[in-house]
Amino acid sequence: MTEQLAAALAAEEAAIYAYGIIGVKAGQETEARAAEQIHRQRRDYLVAKLEHAQTSPAGYEMPFPVTDRATALKLAVQVEDGVAQAWRPVLAVTTGDERTNALAAMTDAAVRATRWRRLAAMSPVTMAFPGRAK
Repeated sequence: MTEQLAAALAAEEAAIYAYGIIGVKAGQETEARAAEQIHRQRRDYLVAKLEHAQTSPAGYEMPFPVTDRATALKLAVQVEDGVAQAWRPVLAVTTGDERTNALAAMTDAAVRATRWRRLAAMSPVTMAFPGRAK
């Protein structure tokens, strides 16, 4: 389970970093701050669960240049899809409240990705199986 939680932690930390850029470039500061807060809460939950949580890097390399609203929205979708994909394997190795938390994290990320897709006028707006790699 530690490997799956560590992957989810890495995705949450990357999301926190990305939302600083997304909010400014997308012109969606309020939504980005709210999403960042949720990712911070999930990160803190994971750090508490892991005995030896690795520290996050000081910065992350963006998967593509984020220069305007369109690229910021694309990044938001990619980040949330990545978070959902990171939480999905946690479902297989947890039970009870831990599994409920993992499912909530995956679902929350999928819902945020859908909202960002809608704002970006992407199609399709939803994924058939959230958390599954494309």
